Amino acid sequence: MVAPLSGTMKTIDFKALARFSPDKMQKNSLLSTERLAADLYCFEPGQAQRSHKHDDADKIYFVLEGAGRFTIGRTTREFKGGAAVLVSAGEEHGVVNMGEERLVLLAVMAPPSSKP
Repeated sequence: MVAPLSGTMKTIDFKALARFSPDKMQKNSLLSTERLAADLYCFEPGQAQRSHKHDDADKIYFVLEGAGRFTIGRTTREFKGGAAVLVSAGEEHGVVNMGEERLVLLAVMAPPSSKP
């Protein structure tokens, strides 16, 4: 369930909204406004978010569970739970779950992408 923020406090239980699929990484919408979007990305082992970019939006990935291999521009590094990774507007980026455990990321983007 997506809870829009507008004047009153809205809360969610993001762990209850985690959804996984054996077919592909799942993007689960959490909260959004006209200026910001927060999604929960859920990866089974071996799944990836293909490399892409957002020309007019910054993104921050917060690693909540597991570990992922992040490629930002020409740099690739692994980050584990507790890390945050900034992707500036216009930077090519992607994520792969190379581990044997599930990977869960909170992805915050501002402004929200107009792409689905």
